[in-house]
Amino acid sequence: MAPALVDYTAAEKELYEFDDLKIAPQNNGADGVEIPVIDLEGFNDNDDQRVKMVNAIRYACATWGFFKIVNHGVPVAVMEEMVESIRRFHEQPQEAKMEWYSRDFSRKVNYYSSGDIKGRAKPVPAEWRDTLSCRAADDQWDFDALPELCRHEMKEYIKNMIDLQEKLSELMSKPLGLSKDHLSSTGYLKSIKLSGHYYPACPEPDLTLGTIKHSDPSLLTLVLQDKGNGLQVLHNDQWVDIPAVDGAFVANIGDFMQLLSNDKFKSVEHRVLATSFGKPRISAVTFFLPCAKDIHKPCGPIKELLSDNSPPIYRITSYAEFMSHYRVVGQIGGRALPHFKL
Repeated sequence: MAPALVDYTAAEKELYEFDDLKIAPQNNGADGVEIPVIDLEGFNDNDDQRVKMVNAIRYACATWGFFKIVNHGVPVAVMEEMVESIRRFHEQPQEAKMEWYSRDFSRKVNYYSSGDIKGRAKPVPAEWRDTLSCRAADDQWDFDALPELCRHEMKEYIKNMIDLQEKLSELMSKPLGLSKDHLSSTGYLKSIKLSGHYYPACPEPDLTLGTIKHSDPSLLTLVLQDKGNGLQVLHNDQWVDIPAVDGAFVANIGDFMQLLSNDKFKSVEHRVLATSFGKPRISAVTFFLPCAKDIHKPCGPIKELLSDNSPPIYRITSYAEFMSHYRVVGQIGGRALPHFKL
């Protein structure tokens, strides 16, 4: 299902600040600029290498908010099969997918088009993307609820994401100067949401985007791209291309991690360009989120990161409250974080 293009008046574009609606002059990313690459080889058996990793991640999270991860331990075959399973689901006949079609996100599995803008607080620029999304409270997955056509591949991929949780928790804790088990013991990366995005070729790519400019509400997001390009990150007021690399993940800091880190880590805006090429773009996006039982628990900047010289920037909130606000502003390309500043 390809979303319909929306025609906005000049007044609407000005009112809603749709600076991304007409994007032709911005399509090309900054030349010669690349996001950092973190090599996890030797993570488990080389202390010197681990120190280098921690320093590299601290730099990437503080200055870019985006980085690539290589030698992470997830088999390339599992990654490739995941991409193909997403393609297989989205390219089946439309009537076969309608069993999963819903924007009721209390369901375990949803299929939807980002062109479904009915009921949103404001109109948004049409995005050229379909999504298969699944979620579980913590690690309690009901794999039988996944579409049979891609169940095996998604199950194996999710198992690998669960196995990565501990390593990612340590990788995020140590650069902040925390104990290596801090984020895992607090359950901040315990829940997982997985979205399989399918970006069909667009007949008028200058009139829309695959995904509008936004930041993520997660703590950490892990992106698996196929060979189709289009992902861009906003760095120093320039759009920077993030080309796909075989066997690599793209990681980015989410808004809630920026809040918890008291701005030591940066969540940055990014987008996906629509493509006019004949081949669709496919990605698998894993969002690492707080433990389900704690989403209403009051939290704020991690107390170990605060001092007289580093007072809290954000007020006490909860992940549930944060997400309620994000759903209002995030879906139209706004930022949620300013609402929680002291």
